[in-house]
Amino acid sequence: MNYNFDEIINRTHSDSVKWNYYKKEALPLWVADMDFKSPQPVVDALLERVQHGVFGYPLPDPVLKEVICARLKNLYAWEVIPEEIEFLPGVVNGFNAVIHALTEPGDGVLMQTPVYPPFLGAPQNARAFRQENQLARGKDQYQVDFTDFENQIKKNTSLFLFCNPHNPVGRVFNKQELETLADICLRHDVAICSDEIHCDLIFKGYQHLPIASLDAEVAAKTITLMAPSKTFNIAGLECSFAVVQSAEMKKRLETAYQGLVSHVNIMGYTAALAAYEHGQEWLDQLLVYLEQNRDYLVDFVQSNLPGVKMTVPEGTYLAWLDFNQLNLEPSPFEFLMNEGKVALNDGKTFGKGGDGFVRLNFGCPRKTLMDGLKRLQEAVYPS
Repeated sequence: MNYNFDEIINRTHSDSVKWNYYKKEALPLWVADMDFKSPQPVVDALLERVQHGVFGYPLPDPVLKEVICARLKNLYAWEVIPEEIEFLPGVVNGFNAVIHALTEPGDGVLMQTPVYPPFLGAPQNARAFRQENQLARGKDQYQVDFTDFENQIKKNTSLFLFCNPHNPVGRVFNKQELETLADICLRHDVAICSDEIHCDLIFKGYQHLPIASLDAEVAAKTITLMAPSKTFNIAGLECSFAVVQSAEMKKRLETAYQGLVSHVNIMGYTAALAAYEHGQEWLDQLLVYLEQNRDYLVDFVQSNLPGVKMTVPEGTYLAWLDFNQLNLEPSPFEFLMNEGKVALNDGKTFGKGGDGFVRLNFGCPRKTLMDGLKRLQEAVYPS
């Protein structure tokens, strides 16, 4: 089946946060959901489930766990058994639950900024506190400052909250980087919670590797969070999962979210199974389209937005644009919203290293992307 990612779908009457949060005249290229229809097998499975007409409390289909285990083995040679999978209604719920499970009040949670905004406040939700290792921006790409990473670990640091592929900078960390991070954490007895929600959205030349798949010792100290939500554009159905290969950590996680974290809804399970079993053809075509969008964006910025800098995303459908040289007032986010009528994510909400940046979502039809970039150009360089 050939999918048409150029199709413009009106989302303004679909209860969409992305399309209805800001003023109608603002073109939304911000929150991380895509403007594409989900794979047809997912839509068909949901329609069939709706036709059943009864929507009681669900049990997770054991087939879904088997499918996930087979997928992890096929993609990463990672041996996971069904008993090591815990379903959750979202990755944000997941890493908050992990922090509650694996930290005590006053413990430190280390993360790499700039980073997905819900990371920043999550430690405080568990009466822990945030510690930061700012990613080092090189000429072509962001890098980990491993010396600083280790220096940030204190006696009370109990958890490393990792984002890979990284949101917003688009890094897909390689095996050597993962091994170094894991070695530091093991030497300092720091557990790892790895948010890998964008793991399927990887461009040519790069390979995602779950940090827990490195070896059994790392796996025993790691909780990995994944989901079909970003991959297949089904975020609103809220089905995610944790891979926990330590029996002790699994028990602590289950205790932490008991009574606080709701179960996955029945439509989420239905969509996840259909996506993982029958969505690969759609995903293969999507990645080609997203890579073309990424390349168009990179070329446009280089040719038409002098003074704006960006590193080339290795994964995700998110671009991290540096407007610092242009001194836009009161901030790039507000200027581009007011003058360009484009809604982006404000870089300062991503923590240290985010001032003067915006995040742009290029998971949209090319015409929408072209319209948004033209608006940016005309706002910054009016004719």
